Amino acid sequence: MSQVAARVSQLASQAPSILLYPRVRKSPFFYASRRHGVRRYSIYNHHYHPRVYTDPVDEYWALVQGVTLWDVGVERQIEIRGPDAFRFVQMLVPRDMRRCSVGQCKYVFVTAPDGGILNDPVLLRLGENCFWLSLADSDVLLWCRGVAVNSGMDVTIREVDVAPVQVQGPKTMAVMTDLFGDWVTELPYYHLSTAEIDGMSVVVSRTGYTSEVGYEIYLREAGAHGQALWDRVCEAGRPHGMQVIGPCHIRRIEAGMLAFGCDIWFDTNPFEVGMGYQWMVDLRGDDDFIGRRALERISREGVRRLLVGVEIDGPSVGSFTDGSMIDVFPVYNDIGEWIGSVTSACHSPRLRRNIGYAMVPVAYTEPGTELRVDANTGLQDAWVVRKPFLDPRKRTPRG
Repeated sequence: MSQVAARVSQLASQAPSILLYPRVRKSPFFYASRRHGVRRYSIYNHHYHPRVYTDPVDEYWALVQGVTLWDVGVERQIEIRGPDAFRFVQMLVPRDMRRCSVGQCKYVFVTAPDGGILNDPVLLRLGENCFWLSLADSDVLLWCRGVAVNSGMDVTIREVDVAPVQVQGPKTMAVMTDLFGDWVTELPYYHLSTAEIDGMSVVVSRTGYTSEVGYEIYLREAGAHGQALWDRVCEAGRPHGMQVIGPCHIRRIEAGMLAFGCDIWFDTNPFEVGMGYQWMVDLRGDDDFIGRRALERISREGVRRLLVGVEIDGPSVGSFTDGSMIDVFPVYNDIGEWIGSVTSACHSPRLRRNIGYAMVPVAYTEPGTELRVDANTGLQDAWVVRKPFLDPRKRTPRG
């Protein structure tokens, strides 16, 4: 048995099981997705979230070679609606919503007064004054309602009975065509359309957490129809070998996608993320938004740390969701001083090496900079590389 396999076995034997009981919420697809043999859950937005069905590497290959279905009903939809909804969203996020047409989606940061990131949802614009925030894991509903209280704006903010599934992988187009018809293949990247399937009302978006070809299907009245939609998608996927999996963190790490709570948090500002995320902050004209003054100052003064790509030599660091990374990995410089942390890491089956992200001081961010990482199996040599690790222009998901 390899060192990493022994370590994973040891961690698994030490890890208590997760308790299933009424207090933690279930997505509308919870019981349907459970039939496929969930091996491991986590808690996300106060819901049980299926993370592993077979093992992370098997699920990775199913994603990059075939087509997969994910229960992501934990991505709660916060609807912002009303005469002042556009003005409110424009104040809520640093991206300029005048560049988001009805029928478009945008990846956005919700920022705090100090410039920290409170959430990184996908924003869907369904109407001139109707938006959904498809949330990462934090209580942004409470934040939005708190901001609205004294805003003087006429908006209604609520969690709606809408839940998405993701269909992802190179054979996705065939499944989606069987479900909706040929029009779905013409939907541009990060755009959406409304549709019906077996009398169920859905919103279909060309989005996903993979950088593979993919869609999300947002089901309205999901509490009533979750199992029916799940079964219908499975039926369409069966001829194409569809496999039910959890979110594939190996693939999202390869793609340079962030995980809220790991790579970014309330104390991380958009300029520290690196990878050209400056476009997430549009210091436009006189428009104000929460955190603008702090982000103007940070933009002017520069940052002290950056999230960089790293390659880690030596034994496999595991698959992120296999129990081998229960905490961040400490990062040291060449004289043994602790300087930062690896926030996400995995062994990439296609690249055949360990990759990840590390938050380190700016002085250690040039590609080729040598580091040392304590990745559970002892100190391993590492060095800074550019990210994302695969398909930097996102040609694959654009089709």
